[in-house]
Amino acid sequence: MAIQQWSDDIIVVELNEDPQFTDEMGALLDRLEESPCDVVLNFAGVGFINSSNISRLLRLRKMLIGAEKRLMLCDLNSQVWGVFLVTGLDKIYEVTSDVATALATVQLTNGN
Repeated sequence: MAIQQWSDDIIVVELNEDPQFTDEMGALLDRLEESPCDVVLNFAGVGFINSSNISRLLRLRKMLIGAEKRLMLCDLNSQVWGVFLVTGLDKIYEVTSDVATALATVQLTNGN
């Protein structure tokens, strides 16, 4: 499955192109409603994002901010990063180059 419980406090999600992106984000949102935790989204399998994907990302961000949890995005290709730059999403999301860096950032910040 694309959603993995990396530790008690961190979930790593390996995202893919639509329609899997939509399904994975829906499953993640449902799971976090029950038990909020920090999230790392790996975009390695995503070649592009659309407005529906962006809407889900914003919903996830709002949910995690309300629960005082972290959201890290990683491994965005140039096309996805371009969408983030044009829309201003680069200013509201924390982005790293890879999963290991994202996990280290979350752990160091949380003092785990």
